[in-house]
Amino acid sequence: MDLLDWHRGRLSSRRLAVLLAHLPRDGAVARELHDEAAEWSVTDHLLATVADQLAVSNWMFATVNRDEDAEPLDYPEPIPRPGATGPEAMGEDRSGEAGQVSSSPVPDRTELMRFFS
Repeated sequence: MDLLDWHRGRLSSRRLAVLLAHLPRDGAVARELHDEAAEWSVTDHLLATVADQLAVSNWMFATVNRDEDAEPLDYPEPIPRPGATGPEAMGEDRSGEAGQVSSSPVPDRTELMRFFS
């Protein structure tokens, strides 16, 4: 398809709009407009969120059930998200109530024990 056909009058504006609206999400135009974020679908983002939540859940379980004398476990690193910068690039939303950022984003063992008991 030659896009100059629109200029020459052989391709209607409606047909051109339909062709542009239905370009593939992972095509060259989407990659140019959205950079590497075009390579991730909604399913990919949801799967990364599930994996992050599972890692945090495992970290909480291991933190609560470890020996009192053992050194604290490292908080799991979230999967990096394409096309984002800052905390949202890593799938993090560390805001507390009313959008206030928590001073201690990672709870310690006593906070977790209090929460689960």
